[in-house]
Amino acid sequence: MKNRTSLVILDSISHLTPEHKGAIIVCGSHGGASAAFHALKFEPAAIFFSDAGKGKDNAGIEGLALFNAQNIPAASVDIWSARIGDGKDAYEYGRISAVNGAAEQYGLAAGMLVNSAVAMLKKHIESQT
Repeated sequence: MKNRTSLVILDSISHLTPEHKGAIIVCGSHGGASAAFHALKFEPAAIFFSDAGKGKDNAGIEGLALFNAQNIPAASVDIWSARIGDGKDAYEYGRISAVNGAAEQYGLAAGMLVNSAVAMLKKHIESQT
């Protein structure tokens, strides 16, 4: 039997723990560099952040590139589709606003619903185990 990739929904990326290693994370936190550096320590299989309106020089999503450097799929959730700081809302209603190259390799793209993207990722990841 194949391992099931867990989905972890968090309001804040600060709630990640070592037990979340290898999980798909959907969180309500921004996707800036500070959040990404924190999350990378916990080695998620994939991660979704709020784009927080993207901000100046796309600072709200610059963490996507940091995950891409580790070949970890990462995407941002459009601020107008889900509340910042509400992981459940991001999962249930969020739409992707940007993806990194690793996420593109799994077929993720801007405009997709987050819950559909998570289902695609789970299917791909579990087929590789």
